[in-house]
Amino acid sequence: MTQLDPIFLTTPIAHRALHDVKNGRPENSRAAIQAAIDAGYGIEIDLQLSQDQMPMVFHDYDLARLAECKGPVQQKTSQELASIPLIGGDETIPDLKEVLELIDGQVPLLIELKDQDGQMGENVGALEVATADLLRSYDGPVALMSFNPNTVAALAQLCPNIPRGLVTSSYKPDVWAPLSATVCDRLRDIPDYDRVGATFISHEVSDLKRARVAELKAQGARVLCWTVTSPKSEAQAREVAENITFEQYLAQHPA
Repeated sequence: MTQLDPIFLTTPIAHRALHDVKNGRPENSRAAIQAAIDAGYGIEIDLQLSQDQMPMVFHDYDLARLAECKGPVQQKTSQELASIPLIGGDETIPDLKEVLELIDGQVPLLIELKDQDGQMGENVGALEVATADLLRSYDGPVALMSFNPNTVAALAQLCPNIPRGLVTSSYKPDVWAPLSATVCDRLRDIPDYDRVGATFISHEVSDLKRARVAELKAQGARVLCWTVTSPKSEAQAREVAENITFEQYLAQHPA
């Protein structure tokens, strides 16, 4: 199994890039990505699938919170999405291809594929295939992850030479609704780690003391975490996690 490049353990990772909407840098925007590059941070981005099955760099399933438009991302073509302004900046929604060209291996890139099934099930494939196709020609430190274990399993087949991990959580059902309590109960203890060929997890920062996290770490799993929002939280997280995904402040680079 392909291990994480060590740079993923030594370079703080900007969550949804170095976003700051007050300064014209929306989440997952080109401006936020460029700011992270300029500051020497790693970059975490999210992928959603367009109607014409293009990987778009966007976090939410619906456009309303982040863009000057409403409705599901999957109901718009990539061309339509590329013309929709992001709130708080002068940019539109980028696709993965142009983001890869922008980063160009300058900093580590951590890509989260959002669950396209709706219940973390097996109805996945198009986003994984399109992402793997674009990454074949990418030269730089990159890793892939998802909350959906079936996505990670698919990536193991599509791009086995790219390190893969699971995004993991306490899975509190009230927070995760409409995800079913049954699915939450199953995923909470990270049962699929070995099955999907993962070599790392990115775990919810408030849940890092879970026994299963310690067990996986002892077995050789690399442990990242999401999402650190202050230096105090970072210090606590680093008691368990080897690296952080951060936002709302500027993480210190290691000496």
